[in-house]
Amino acid sequence: MSTQTITFWDAIRNGNLEVIKGYLTRHPQAINQKNERGFTPLILAAYYNQIDVLDHFISLGADIHTPDAIGNTALMGASFKGYIAIIEKLIKLGADVNVRNNQGATALIYASTFNKPEIARLLLANGADTTIKDGEGKTAQDHAKAQGLTWAEELFVS
Repeated sequence: MSTQTITFWDAIRNGNLEVIKGYLTRHPQAINQKNERGFTPLILAAYYNQIDVLDHFISLGADIHTPDAIGNTALMGASFKGYIAIIEKLIKLGADVNVRNNQGATALIYASTFNKPEIARLLLANGADTTIKDGEGKTAQDHAKAQGLTWAEELFVS
């Protein structure tokens, strides 16, 4: 596939910085624009664990706080996927670990729901609030308990 037939969004998914840089040189406003699914370039880079692409977007001023169509941020996407390096980077840049999406879920709720104990520990160490409830009235601990995740019993003890 030639670089001319690779879309900007495909280049993000695949980590093709050459195509990304060329596109953003011609369309600098695209750095924070959303695609048809409501993803920003930064969110998509986080979702596909493309840390070099994420770094490039950040260097160009990408907004780490912009949510997608359902309210998920790059931090939330990295949390349910389990991408520690991206989460650490976003937290250092000031990502809100307690931001809630349209259903009331947080990054910690996602880490618990998707059985990511290392992510939950990292979020807790950076101020994640264990008392936040999602739209169903459940906390991160409730989600972990419902799945029988024994690591949560120790982790959520106050």
